[in-house]
Amino acid sequence: MPTSTEASIILNCAQQISQSKRILQKEWKNAQQEYLSRVTPWANDRIQRMAQHQKHPVYDFLFEYYSFRPAHLLRWTPGWNVWLEGATHADIRWREFVPHEGGLLLPAVAFPQHRVAYLEWAVQFLAAVLNREPSFSCMGLHEWAMVYRQEQIRHASVPLRLPRAEIDAVVESQGLRCTHYDAFRFFTPAAAPRNRWPLTRATTIEHDQPGCIHANMDLYRLAYKIAPFCPSDLLADTFALALAAREVDMRASPYDLRAYGFEPIPIETRQGREQYVELQRHLTTQAQPLRQRLLSVYDQLLRQRTQP
Repeated sequence: MPTSTEASIILNCAQQISQSKRILQKEWKNAQQEYLSRVTPWANDRIQRMAQHQKHPVYDFLFEYYSFRPAHLLRWTPGWNVWLEGATHADIRWREFVPHEGGLLLPAVAFPQHRVAYLEWAVQFLAAVLNREPSFSCMGLHEWAMVYRQEQIRHASVPLRLPRAEIDAVVESQGLRCTHYDAFRFFTPAAAPRNRWPLTRATTIEHDQPGCIHANMDLYRLAYKIAPFCPSDLLADTFALALAAREVDMRASPYDLRAYGFEPIPIETRQGREQYVELQRHLTTQAQPLRQRLLSVYDQLLRQRTQP
């Protein structure tokens, strides 16, 4: 039986519920299993490392910088305005789903009112980045800028590939053209003034662009930020992209990760920079359709959530 709150949600969105997509039990169970088969190896790797107190300089980022826990990654959702035949909360472990006609439903009105402003910002942000011309001129120097003229380094357990003087010389000879604030904010005090733009959180929409490896990685954050309203298949696609981007990101860093199976992309050389740009372009080609799908999810949810 629905609780009084759930009954109120159902009553207040009767029209939306009547327009919801209906999925038979066999169909949604198959979709759920396909999703879990895909994400379980990622989640289990993280869980096993934590149990053994092991750190990984590449993959831990996907669970520490990004705050979606393995337990959450293992929860499937079809997205909003979908009715699942025969489903219970033992099957769908998101409290936002409400019982309805012998199944579960996630109505748009269940999205919190206090977060509607975030939806409005995200729609504007996604549209701006989607339609902006990509730039591939940063040459992956953000990780180099995070150790520039600094004794303390972020990955202290991993050796650097080059002497510090050579790392500093690469930063000084190439110039810094970072467009992503959440990379720029980790630049060392000596590196930040060298960036072409003095980036701030407030100017994110003005500078983020689809060629940026971090902006494409952050599509995963945008997907899980509205869980369970973002369909899990899209969440998995963005996680896979973030994983691939993170590998490229750290291979191009000044750290020596060969002990972890990662050959360096030597951006201190012309050949290495050309290799990095080629991989950067490939990631952008993968990211743009995901960005379009996310924009559609956000925009439609915002419209449903704010309609009279």
